[in-house]
Amino acid sequence: MITAYGQLTYCTNIHGGEAWDQHFESLKMHFPKIKQAVSPAQPMGIGLRVANLASTLLIQPERLDEFKNWLTQVGGYVFTLNGFPFGAFHDTRVKAEVHTPDWTTAERLQYTKRLFAILTQLLPEGMDGGISTSPLGYRHLYNHDETVWRDMRKRATVHMIDVAAYLHRIREEQGKELHLDIEPEPDGVLETGPEFIEWFTQELVPTGVKHFSEQLGMAPEEAEKALKRHVRVCYDVCHFALGYERHRMVVNDLDRHGIKIGKFQISAALKVHLPEKGADRAAIGAAFQAFDEPTYLHQVLARQKNGEVRRYKDLPDAQDALQDPDTEEWRSHFHVPVFLEDLGLLQSTQSDIQEVLAIQREHPVTRHLEVETYTWGVLPHELQLPIADSISRELRWVLQEMETRS
Repeated sequence: MITAYGQLTYCTNIHGGEAWDQHFESLKMHFPKIKQAVSPAQPMGIGLRVANLASTLLIQPERLDEFKNWLTQVGGYVFTLNGFPFGAFHDTRVKAEVHTPDWTTAERLQYTKRLFAILTQLLPEGMDGGISTSPLGYRHLYNHDETVWRDMRKRATVHMIDVAAYLHRIREEQGKELHLDIEPEPDGVLETGPEFIEWFTQELVPTGVKHFSEQLGMAPEEAEKALKRHVRVCYDVCHFALGYERHRMVVNDLDRHGIKIGKFQISAALKVHLPEKGADRAAIGAAFQAFDEPTYLHQVLARQKNGEVRRYKDLPDAQDALQDPDTEEWRSHFHVPVFLEDLGLLQSTQSDIQEVLAIQREHPVTRHLEVETYTWGVLPHELQLPIADSISRELRWVLQEMETRS
């Protein structure tokens, strides 16, 4: 829905369906209920997740027409896509495979271009459209060797520049402004705000300017403008909170380098300030273990008393370090409901969301706001409402935060 602070929606990766027909059926079942609950009087945008398999069907003209007709009937529209997970995202072991195939591959390049071709057909006039994507790939496949690491980043960057050139041509021919929104996350090749900025300024821009100048005949300053128009950051609040990053500082640093935020993904991780007693820590470990499940990676970032942050690839890898007296806080990669702050012995990073929404209220830095919660199944039974009710509650909470604190 359109608010004073941007377009607010939710990401449909909460709904299952690697195949388009299955995902479309989930949308038909849930979206009209959500819209009626939160945006009955005006059109409502959708943050559409389209897997590779689904994209090969949705790109067909008759399927696109069918989907567009349905959107018109229910008062919906699409302005942002989630192009991070290439394949299955539910009911199977995903873990690090969420990055596969990564940005070194032709498969990822072709998939992303196909998504933009779909978005071009769906995007309403006068709106910019974005697609979020993997932060190049999964770092632990490449960081064992410096040459392998550099080569991976170079190949991935060239493919992203290819997408940027594709989006530039669409803008020149159709007047549509589209952007690829790269989503840093724990254990991604691009993991933090500083890492993203360094890659953007030291690798993407120099290589991209050279390509745009040689292949498209653009002056260097115009080439840099085009790159910054079409390649942006997807600022997932959960991911930046996991790294204990200071949101206002990161947003200011991005702005200082001329890097745009394609969208805020509004999401919450789990956190806890660790007590001194070993028995109390053991209880906290059990509380975390109750949330663990086999589908996704649940990295742990443990802050030490000296300010150092230690990183663990998955929740089981961190359990042995729980009793370390030098560790004062744990944060773990779950996307729990944004309206919950207290989860028994554990808390959420809801205050990080409130800080980011305050930044957006003061000075909107993007038009795209997308709630992304998909680990409903790990919640206590009493918190597991029907999906449409749960998503509606999340969106109402965000609306209230923006309106009552403004």
